[in-house]
Amino acid sequence: MELLGDQEDSEWRDTVQLHKEEKMLLRYYLFEGLRYVWLARKGAFCRVSVLNEDWTCSDLHSFQNGLSPLEQSSRRHIYGPNLIDVPVKSYMRLLVEEVLNPFYVFQVFSITLWMVDKYYYYASCIFLISVLSISISLYEIHKVSLKNKSVIDAVLTVSMELVPGDCLVIPQEGLLLPCDAALLAGECMVNESMLTGESVPVLKTPLPASEGRYSSDSERRHTLFCGTQLIQAKGRGTGGTGAIAVVTSTGFFTAKGDLISSILYPQPINFRFYRDAAKFLLFLGFVALIGTIYSFIATVLELVIRTLDIVTIVVPPALPAAITTGTIYAQRRLKRQGVFCISPPRINVCGKISLFCFDKTGTLTEEGLDVWGVMEVGPTGFSELVSEPRLLPRGPMLYGLACCHTVALLGGQPLGDPLELKMIESTGWGDQTELDSAFGGYRVLAVMRPPAQQLQAEGTCPGEAMAIIRRFPFSSALQRMSVVTVAPGGHPALAFIKGSPEMVASLCLKETVPAQFSSILRTFASDGFRVLALGHKTLDGKMDLKTVERLRDMQFLGLLVMKNLVKPESAGVINTLRLAQLRTVMVTGEGCFTLVFSHPQLFAVPFFHMDSFPGMGGLSLMGLFPPQGLYQNGFAYHLAINGKSFAALCDHFPEYLPKVLMRATVYARMAPDQKTQLVKELQKLNISLTFSLLCSCSYRVGMCGDGANDCGALRAADVGVSLSEAEASVASPFTSKSDNISCVPLLIREGRCSLVTSFSLFRYMALYSLIQFCSVLILYTMKTNLGDLQFLFFDMFLVTLLAILMGTGGPSEELYPRRPPASLLALPVLGSLLIHTSMIVLGQLAALFVTISQDWYIPLNSTKSGAENLPNMEDTCVFALSGFQYIIMAIVVTKGYPHKKPLYHNVAFFCVLLVLLALMSWLVLYPGPVIGKLLQLYNISDMNFKMLLVALAALNLLVCFLFEVCI
Repeated sequence: MELLGDQEDSEWRDTVQLHKEEKMLLRYYLFEGLRYVWLARKGAFCRVSVLNEDWTCSDLHSFQNGLSPLEQSSRRHIYGPNLIDVPVKSYMRLLVEEVLNPFYVFQVFSITLWMVDKYYYYASCIFLISVLSISISLYEIHKVSLKNKSVIDAVLTVSMELVPGDCLVIPQEGLLLPCDAALLAGECMVNESMLTGESVPVLKTPLPASEGRYSSDSERRHTLFCGTQLIQAKGRGTGGTGAIAVVTSTGFFTAKGDLISSILYPQPINFRFYRDAAKFLLFLGFVALIGTIYSFIATVLELVIRTLDIVTIVVPPALPAAITTGTIYAQRRLKRQGVFCISPPRINVCGKISLFCFDKTGTLTEEGLDVWGVMEVGPTGFSELVSEPRLLPRGPMLYGLACCHTVALLGGQPLGDPLELKMIESTGWGDQTELDSAFGGYRVLAVMRPPAQQLQAEGTCPGEAMAIIRRFPFSSALQRMSVVTVAPGGHPALAFIKGSPEMVASLCLKETVPAQFSSILRTFASDGFRVLALGHKTLDGKMDLKTVERLRDMQFLGLLVMKNLVKPESAGVINTLRLAQLRTVMVTGEGCFTLVFSHPQLFAVPFFHMDSFPGMGGLSLMGLFPPQGLYQNGFAYHLAINGKSFAALCDHFPEYLPKVLMRATVYARMAPDQKTQLVKELQKLNISLTFSLLCSCSYRVGMCGDGANDCGALRAADVGVSLSEAEASVASPFTSKSDNISCVPLLIREGRCSLVTSFSLFRYMALYSLIQFCSVLILYTMKTNLGDLQFLFFDMFLVTLLAILMGTGGPSEELYPRRPPASLLALPVLGSLLIHTSMIVLGQLAALFVTISQDWYIPLNSTKSGAENLPNMEDTCVFALSGFQYIIMAIVVTKGYPHKKPLYHNVAFFCVLLVLLALMSWLVLYPGPVIGKLLQLYNISDMNFKMLLVALAALNLLVCFLFEVCI
């Protein structure tokens, strides 16, 4: 819109009026569901979301009164409808698009040419197969489109009138959110499993009214995301009935829209195999054009026909479809074993994985935690471990365990983080929320009461309770959560904090932290426990509790010790990957010591722990790379670093980042966005580093997580594996029904098998074209050609059948250290094709020269050309040997050890090979009058000559097989 650009940025924060009276032009276009508008001040089309990207948290609070009708109408014209639409194309449009596919365009061209050249049978068969293929393709595409639309329509009941800036009142019973919105007042319990895969409901709290720029990523705990289920909402104030939120994004600009867009419009896969395949097709086309100089044709029309015919022979139109066969079979095998794939091309990428990252909790270890005990701080330091927190005396430590959480009641059942549920259960206290004025008129979020028997034993009034009036949910970036509580009877308010021991200790007064804090923490970590710390602070009675923020200078209370067990499958899988020389990396939000020492079965070598960098009070960066290297006493010392160190590396020491990445095995205290950044940095690694752990020309990174906080990393990785069956699995190319990492070696084995199969099929289809190319050129020089049914026999009954069954071979049972190649233009591959092509040419020429040298040889009638010269001796001998060569090449290129099972394990393919060898031997030795006439074969009575052709084919097989083994 022309006049949009004339307004200042600040004007966009509130509203943009098209005009009161004058008509104004809005220039925009839609691309992949996103609206782009013209901004004159930028001189370009920009995403419409740029108009509200500078909103501050304070700006959002100013929208609590809603938009005027004029403002709402203006924004609706600019932003468009709040709609996430999955287009379902009609059959006619799909047909046009499918027929215009280069594959089918080439098919139509080829069929037309074959009809002109009087290959009626062959052209008719190819035409019927193409029609059947198009019909199946149209049906499948239309079915998937309808399924996607029904799923999205079911998930999103979209209010199309909503625009950024609209104010929403969320009812207490909750709803399915139709947009992204910032929570301004009240609290909401939200099920975000469709975005994160985490089944545990998340508590959302009001957005602070600060002047900082609003971002849904940084303010995730205050943002309600489109498509998530709001289970329950609580208002603010004694008369509040619901929560208040303001719309921040609509349509495809929401978190759900971004997820749907990634499914509908996936990023192209940058894989060398696919790039080389296109280059090789161009090379084959060039070979075809060179081959036309051998076409000794009398007329210009025949020259054109013969030239185009050679092009259709050398560049097989079925090649792109053939090389996906192995991927399709691998996808089916994975599905049978509980691994689902929404991006089949990624299966081949699995075969080149160099490194796999693993989340810890829920992925390598069990999801649940059990309370092991509590260590409270006393006058002389830590007291003895209390295994039953309910036995603690009434005081701040017990109150903190009972109240410092975000658990909420829904239908009388507590909902929240499993860790917090276990913590509350260990105290014996319960949530008995009462919305009354018994606590000084504050809006109560939860009321925690001790068990009745404890009250009776202590002679305490049954009304004794603690009310939670403010909550600051756990943040991965802050590594803590906190609450503000009040008690009846005029007691002062208490604030509690719970989080990582290091973070809590840093926020507490130093004199309250025991001197043995670090040693105790290290002891628990080395024994495999997860440790949380608690602190508290008594608040000044004059403080406004409704506006209190996160606090500092607190009193250290003690440690909560919990046990997290490693899943029984994890150690074996990690060891399997290491034996296959695949790097394994752990990425989590927990502390380094807990990870390194708590799970020794996951780590085979000692670790060099790095907590900080220069400028942060830590050790010297150059100390990471001493002259003697990171080797001592025969061990390779890998690095274990935390999120703060990783951030410092990225921001201040990028030149050292690759070296650290090549050694670091544990990344602790990593925020979700840091996990994503780590995956991207690993993908950029320069493998030419002198102390590289792997010799490879590419670095493909895999990521395995349970869906919680891992979605960004799963989508960024070359291969993402989600162990969550929630809807968030759509963010990952692969989803496993099992809750352990045993699917990772399976996926890599299937990926290697699929990649080797794709290589084999590509080479086979290329050699099939070259075999036929040689046959046609040789026969053209003799002024003849293969017959219509001879072409049909080779293409349909030999090549197609072999190509279909070649990909059914399964993967090897073991992972080998050597990865399969991914380049079709590598010297071994090109050398193999060159040698096999040479053997093909020599074999067919030998058959022709042996035939010509026979006493009974009768030359062709030179007055005819092409198929009109059939049957003849030259065609029959070339037909015999080339038929064997199609089978020989299938045997030679199928050798896939060590990444595939031996050929004889593929029973169907092995049996078909034997049948086809027997069939070709029969056609050469004694085809019979009927079959001989049908295939236009010359009846040669010399059995010794026929046996010589079979022996020549056997020699061809032996030589090609030996060359393949040597290469």
